[in-house]
Order: sequence, then structure tokens, then C-alpha cells
Amino acid sequence: MASALVLTVLGFSLLSKVSTGLMDTKQQGSLSEATAGHVEAQRVIEAAGAAPTAPSPSRLVDEVVANLASRSGSHAQFDVLLLAAVPGQLLPERGTNLVSTASIGVDIREVIAATRAQSWVYGPIKYIDGTSVPGLIVGSPLRIQSLGEYTLYYLFPLTQEQQTLDLVRGSVLITGALLLILLTVIARIVTRLVVNPVRQAARTAALLAEGQLSERMPVRGEDELAQLATTFNDMAASLQQQIKQLEELSRVQQRFVADVSHELRTPLTTVRMAADLMFENRADFDPTTARAAELLQNQLDRFEELLTDLLEISRFDAGVASLDIDSWDLGELIKRTVEIAEPLALRTHTPVEITLVTDANMITADRRRIYRIVRNLVENAIEHSEGRKVVISVAVNDEAAGVTVRDFGVGLRPGEAALVFNRFWRADPARARTMGGTGLGLSIAFEDARLHGGWLEAWGEPGQGSCFRLSLPRIARSSFSESPLPLIPEGFIGVESSTSSGLVLDAVRQPPADAFRFGPRTGAL
Repeated sequence: MASALVLTVLGFSLLSKVSTGLMDTKQQGSLSEATAGHVEAQRVIEAAGAAPTAPSPSRLVDEVVANLASRSGSHAQFDVLLLAAVPGQLLPERGTNLVSTASIGVDIREVIAATRAQSWVYGPIKYIDGTSVPGLIVGSPLRIQSLGEYTLYYLFPLTQEQQTLDLVRGSVLITGALLLILLTVIARIVTRLVVNPVRQAARTAALLAEGQLSERMPVRGEDELAQLATTFNDMAASLQQQIKQLEELSRVQQRFVADVSHELRTPLTTVRMAADLMFENRADFDPTTARAAELLQNQLDRFEELLTDLLEISRFDAGVASLDIDSWDLGELIKRTVEIAEPLALRTHTPVEITLVTDANMITADRRRIYRIVRNLVENAIEHSEGRKVVISVAVNDEAAGVTVRDFGVGLRPGEAALVFNRFWRADPARARTMGGTGLGLSIAFEDARLHGGWLEAWGEPGQGSCFRLSLPRIARSSFSESPLPLIPEGFIGVESSTSSGLVLDAVRQPPADAFRFGPRTGAL
């Protein structure tokens, strides 16, 4: 399309230049001929006036026209009209080659009459037989002393010039068509040799990105594109090998965690029985032994919890975790979770508030997993609130349910919101914990949320506390666009998108705030 447009513009430009050049040349030659003819006519008139016997008016006019016509040659390069300056005067008028006086328009007559100088105009040259050709008409005033005022007209046909233009136009069209065909052929060849391999590379890369690691580019020839295809295939093979190694390593790791967790169950049961017996009879021991029995009991509880969490993580990694779905009231679950966490809240002097934003809070989900998520968030908030209140908000709309747990404790430093769901991660490893924990709670909570088709998000600022938001579809694994609750507390600047892509912070206006959404696909913003 672009090539055709360029060729069209070039063709019109070429025709315009050729036409202008032909017309300029024709005009210059015609004006020179008309000027010379006017001089010749004046000479004939003066010679007739000097003769002993003056010719008759008709004979004089015939002689002038015949003399000028002889200058045209055998090919009749022009015609001549000798007409009275004022139409209607009873003066003899003559012309050559059956040319009609209708060829002379009113406009050129008026211009010559007004300027008394040579003038010209482009127009049709008409003949007595009714035919006409395009031409250049040049007129100049001529005085015959014995007769009066005349106007001498030279009529130059543009037939040859028109034929030349037609020939050039045809040549341009044919050449343009041939060039267009040639460009089309070249474009197809280039497309086949260059563009198609690039498209094939793009398609192959897309298939590789989709996980089809065995996809390869075809290699043809030995040129640069063939070398590119070979290099691309080598890269794909290397990536495939590395990914397979990583997958195998991941499977080995998952199997190791599962096997170790499972194999530790049997000795742990034996140790648990002995520890329970010692703990129940600690009153019979001396104080040091009794204290050791208590410490053993506590550490066995933590070790058993760690094994349980590791087994749960291995199920997520293996992709065998499943949901036990039923309908229940999310608000009641929150209240029950807070009641269970009440001893911890009393011990840390932390007030806990519950806000039910909506009256109807029925959802369809796995009650055990959602309870585990909420319990984890509430206990973490109480532990990090430093005695300040914890606010829990619940809201359910037509398509989604949301729970936010807000504390006003130490908060999160920049970048930490992206790490809180990592396994075994702690914000401050040197900080003493007021309760047990394996470091896997938030990671398991995140996996539980993702298993439902929801997400878990974190936001925080140093010294301002933090906020965790659980967003779930009202019916597990259905789709929803946004959470019914905001993640960023009121009074903090942030822009939250209305789509499931998550929270977007204005990096110009809000550099201190730190918030991330962990979506159901990627696990990170």
C-alpha cells in the first residue's frame, strides 16, 4: 500500500514536470515564431506600399497570409488568421488550413485591444469541418495603412505535445506497474526470508513462555537468520534443561520435606508419650527436673506444630491441597476466632475491636482454612501491636468477601510487605516472641487464600502499624473484581485499582507507604 502510494506520487510529479517542460518550450518557440511572423508581415505590407502599383486589399491580405503560411513548412506547424481588429468591420480577412475564426475568443481580442501588444492564451483551435485540437493562440496588432487596424493570430496546435504526454503517461503507468510488481515480489521475498523467521521466533518464544519447552525454531540455510534460529534453539534447550533440573530439585525438596515430616511422626509420638508422662508427674520431681519436663512439653508442642505446617506446605507444593466447601457466616467465624485469641490479648493488654460492615456475611468456602488464615492474622496483629488496639473489619458483597486486620504497632519497613508471606521470614529475628510460631503461618495463610481463588495483601509504615487484607470470592474459586474493603487505612495516601490486579501506589506522591497484593496467580504484585 505504501509502495503504491509512493509510486503514484512520483508518477504524478514526473508527469507534472514533463508537462510543464513541454509547455514552456512550446510557448517560447511559439512566441518567437509569432514575433518573427509579425516582422515578416510588416515587411510584406511595406513592400506592397512601395510598389509602383498598389495591390488590391484582398490581394494584399492574401499575400500576407500566404507568405506567413509558407513559413509553417510542409507539416503545418501553425495556422494563421488575419482578422479585423474590431469584429464586424468590412475588411478582408484570411486564414490558413480551413481554420475557423471561432477559435479566437473574446478575451484575447479585448486584451490585445487594450494593451496593443502581443498576447497569448491556451484554448481549442477549431476548424470549419467541426474538429478541434488543443492549442496555443498568439495575437499581435498589425496596421495596414491602406486598409486599417488588423490583428495577426498565430495558432499553434499542441497535438504533438499531447501525444508526447500520452506516451510519457503510458510509459509511467507501465513502469509504475512493473515497479509495483517488482516491489511486491521483493517484499514477499524479504517477508519470507526475514519477517517470517522473526514471526516464527516470536511464536516459538510465546509457546516457550506458555510452558511448551520442547518447541523449537526451524533452521534453514546457513545465513544469519539460520544462525539466529540455531542460537535460539540452543538457548531454549538450555532453558529446558535448567527448568527440568529445577523441577526435579523442587520435587526432591518436596519429597524430602514430606518424607522427613512423615518419618518424624513415629519417633515424635513415642517422645510425646514419654514427655506427657513426665509432665503429668512433674510434681514428684525435684524443681530442676520438673522445669525440664515443662520445657520439653512446650518444645514438643512447637515441634509438632512445625511438622504439621511442613506437611501442609508439602501438600501445597505437590498441588494436592483441596477444599472442603460449605456455607457459613464469616462474621461468626471472626467472633469465634477473637474469643479463642482472648487470652493472648489479655496477656499483652491489647484491646481487639470487630466491625461488621455488612449485616449478611454468608460465604461458601472451606471453614477450616479460612479460620486458620484469620487466626494467624489476628495473633500476629496482637503480637506486634505493642499493647495498642487491633481493629478487625468484615464486609461481604454480591461477589466477594473481605477481612482486614489493622494494628497500630511497629509497622512494616519499606520492602517488608513483599516478604511477610515468605517461608520462615521474620521482620526482626532478634525480637523476642510472646507466643510460639514456626514462621510458616502467613505463608500457609497465603496458600489457603490462593486455593480459594482469592488473595492476601499486606500494607505498613514504620511506627504507623500495618494492615492485612484477606479478599475471597463469595463462592470459592469464582471470579471477582475487587475487595469490598480498602487495604490502605483512611488518612494515608494511595491509589487502589478497581481491578483484581491489585494495589497501585503513586510512586511520586507516596514514597513512604509500603503495600503489596499477593494475587492468586503470581504471588506478588
